[in-house]
Amino acid sequence: MTSEADKVVVVFRAAGGAPMLQQSKVKVSLDTKFSRLILHLKKQLKTDSIFVYLRESFTPTLDDEVSILTQAYGLDGRLYVNYALTPAWG
Repeated sequence: MTSEADKVVVVFRAAGGAPMLQQSKVKVSLDTKFSRLILHLKKQLKTDSIFVYLRESFTPTLDDEVSILTQAYGLDGRLYVNYALTPAWG
């Protein structure tokens, strides 16, 4: 069982004209792979193609763990993920 201390809040932000999510925040385990966040976004947006960015420029690999991404790119203990249906930055 994962404790609350082993979780992080992920905040999704629409970019480049992408639709807003009804639920823009999720709490996930620190050992979650970034690919699971992508699958969550694709399911919520009902699309097969999505572009994601951290700090509006960096695109992580699918096997990166949320814990490492939060340490490197998070703000105030949260991981902010920008998403778009077409390339928005970089």
